[in-house]
Amino acid sequence: MITVSGVDVRVGARLLLADVSFRISPGEKIGLVGRNGAGKTTLTGILAGEESPASGTVTRTGSVGHLPQDPRTGDLGGTAADRILSARGLDGAVRALRAAESAMATAAGAAQERAMRAYSRAETEFLARGGYAAEAEAAQVAASLGLPDRLLAQPLGTLSGGQRRRIELARILFADHDTLLLDEPTNHLDADSIGWLRGFLSAYPGGLVVISHDVDLLAATVNRVFHLDAHRATIDIHNVGWRAYLDQRAVDERRRRRERVNAERKVEALRAQADKMRANVKTAVAAKNMARRADRMIADLEPVRRTDKVARIRLPEPAPCGRTPLTAAGLSKSYGSLEVFTGIDLAVDRGSRVVVLGLNGVGKTTLLRILAGQERPDAGTVVPGHGLRLGYFAQEHDTLDTARTVRQNLASAAPHLTDGEARRILGSFLFSGDDADKPAAVLSGGEKTRLALATLVCSSANVLLLDEPTNNLDPASRDEILDAIRGYRGAVVLVTHDEGAVEALQPDRVLLLPDGAEDLWSPGYTGLVSLA
Repeated sequence: MITVSGVDVRVGARLLLADVSFRISPGEKIGLVGRNGAGKTTLTGILAGEESPASGTVTRTGSVGHLPQDPRTGDLGGTAADRILSARGLDGAVRALRAAESAMATAAGAAQERAMRAYSRAETEFLARGGYAAEAEAAQVAASLGLPDRLLAQPLGTLSGGQRRRIELARILFADHDTLLLDEPTNHLDADSIGWLRGFLSAYPGGLVVISHDVDLLAATVNRVFHLDAHRATIDIHNVGWRAYLDQRAVDERRRRRERVNAERKVEALRAQADKMRANVKTAVAAKNMARRADRMIADLEPVRRTDKVARIRLPEPAPCGRTPLTAAGLSKSYGSLEVFTGIDLAVDRGSRVVVLGLNGVGKTTLLRILAGQERPDAGTVVPGHGLRLGYFAQEHDTLDTARTVRQNLASAAPHLTDGEARRILGSFLFSGDDADKPAAVLSGGEKTRLALATLVCSSANVLLLDEPTNNLDPASRDEILDAIRGYRGAVVLVTHDEGAVEALQPDRVLLLPDGAEDLWSPGYTGLVSLA
């Protein structure tokens, strides 16, 4: 259980939430919604105890599991399996068992007896923490989230950001916490894994707070909705499920509009009557009272709720280039003994639109990083063509410097801009006023996505490499980026799980990994997008 009393939430000088109070009890499954930058990620960090509120108290009873948008935790030298097992303290017991087994196999005499005693102690601890049944449960959770055995045996440091995020999700679900705080848990999951996660969370008996732009997940799991209103610095609490919340919100908005119209009519009539009566000495006092009543009616009305601003997302005007601005030949990549892909060929022609498909872990992000020059292939070459200007959007926002502010990141990407020009661009991406001077490290996932896209605007890129560009965006911002992709006149190489993004791209070719087979796009490939 988590109890929140009189909490204020601030980011810098900006007040996001004022004097909010609520409770999260077992069985309550809360969808935390609101526009990007409203404070959802900050609030979950406070609920988890990883950040402190500006004022007020947060009391936690029982264990809390928190999946942030960008989990960078764990021993990078330890295996993925050990990271999951560590949720119940099984990793140390398993290592002790393996060490004792190895010692028993090689030792003799007194040394072997010591190894047997060590094995007995390790087995006792292993069984006390759940033993083989718990180990099997961890493997089942991992497999359900698309984490194969070969990946679990790898060190964390060799995994992509998306793979490590799935490892953290598996660890948190395996930990059997009393309360779960999940920030965009479906990012990097394929359709089968998302379906399994819905079932898991639906049956989960503890408290749950989930931030997600996956409306199907919200519809299947939540029984309460907390809407963060950034303009009013408050939370509107709806004790209903997702679909009922949408209906209730629409009904409430119609009611507020109707009440305001009726009240304004009455006020207009009262003020008109007061104006007539004010000239007569006998009715002047009554006129004054009538005018005061009209003022009170207006003051008692609920303020008009402002609609959320939407980022005016656009992509760069591509610079002129040759017929084939980017070519890759014979690309291969391995991590240790794990071969990711081999012999990949790709020619990106001027204005062409290519979508890269393949199951999780087959190297889609790695391929884009190699094409962008962020990583070196083990074999093969990337050849820039005449006039190439490359723009790269990384799904983990690797192109941003989190030690710098929003404005400094844009200035680094486009040093030719004046301060006024930079601020105008940032304003169109909803970074106005003091927000332009926020450190990139404190931005939410959606805000980082907007900033990364803003740095592309002045690049004149004629080839864009886009890796999951719609992740973390609210629906309105997602629609904006899809419109920008539709209108972009340069070449695009796209990696995405979002069928809407592929539809907006209207690809002419598809590259299938890990084999590297290339084909003309056809609607038959659409079904593979969400499975990728």
